[in-house]
Amino acid sequence: MSRAVGGLGLDVRELTVTSADGARLHVEVYGDEGAPPVVLAHGWTCSIEFWAAQIRELAREFRVIAYDQRGHGRSPDSGAYSADGLADDLEAVLAATLAPGEKAVLAGHSMGGMTIMAAAGRAGFAEHAAAVLLCSTGAARLVAEALVVPIRAGALRTRLTRSVLGAKAPLGPVTPVSKAVLKYATMGRGAAPDRVAECARIVHACPRRARVGWSHVLDELEVTAGVRALGVPVTVVAGADDRLTPPVHARGIEAALPHSLGLTLLTGVGHMSPVEAPEFVTGRIRELVLGYVAAGAETGEEVA
Repeated sequence: MSRAVGGLGLDVRELTVTSADGARLHVEVYGDEGAPPVVLAHGWTCSIEFWAAQIRELAREFRVIAYDQRGHGRSPDSGAYSADGLADDLEAVLAATLAPGEKAVLAGHSMGGMTIMAAAGRAGFAEHAAAVLLCSTGAARLVAEALVVPIRAGALRTRLTRSVLGAKAPLGPVTPVSKAVLKYATMGRGAAPDRVAECARIVHACPRRARVGWSHVLDELEVTAGVRALGVPVTVVAGADDRLTPPVHARGIEAALPHSLGLTLLTGVGHMSPVEAPEFVTGRIRELVLGYVAAGAETGEEVA
């Protein structure tokens, strides 16, 4: 079928994947079946649509696999929220969309990056991951390090941040005020109005139950062991003005990686880097596919 994605009509193959606990995940596949694959995992309160710019460009030469995290987008809310569940879901998507032993580049933004780190020690990850992009993410101390509440670090800031991120109040319709709040919390000062509006529309569409449920998981998240388990080449990208997962996270991840390809801090960019700096993020993913998947497919060998 053909459906508009990011303003462009693309052929899309849709499927439902069942995770280990029975949760159902909505998956979309773009591009030629035989093309080198890319798997995209979006962040908290987002959906497949968050990757529209990347899908639009990458599907011209690669097979792009994107899925809605449970409770987000078109994936039903199972009511079960955990880091292990994120890893289970990613493994299920990889098994359902890739041939046995087929390698792909995995790109994760925010909670999607945490998903990759949580799955790093899994057999399904080892079977299918050729290289990884970790984008605007963190492995632990997410609430304690967040800069959304503009006061000095400490117990009070942590408590207030926890209340803000886990607020049960509905987000309501997108308004000028709500866009201003979202821009302050999640985007750089120079973010274009149309990109702020795009992010607001996606975030406000996230069901309250999933938003609150996953906020508790992120509050307690600890996947630093997964960083050390990422034996494949990894590129790290972060916004220099990110308040949700500030650069201290990216620096810590990059320092702990066994095979780092480097860290790039994007000046003037906040947390929503794939939307705020789409050309850069897309370019980094493309480089990884060409260097670690397409090159191996041409020679019939795994790229080290």
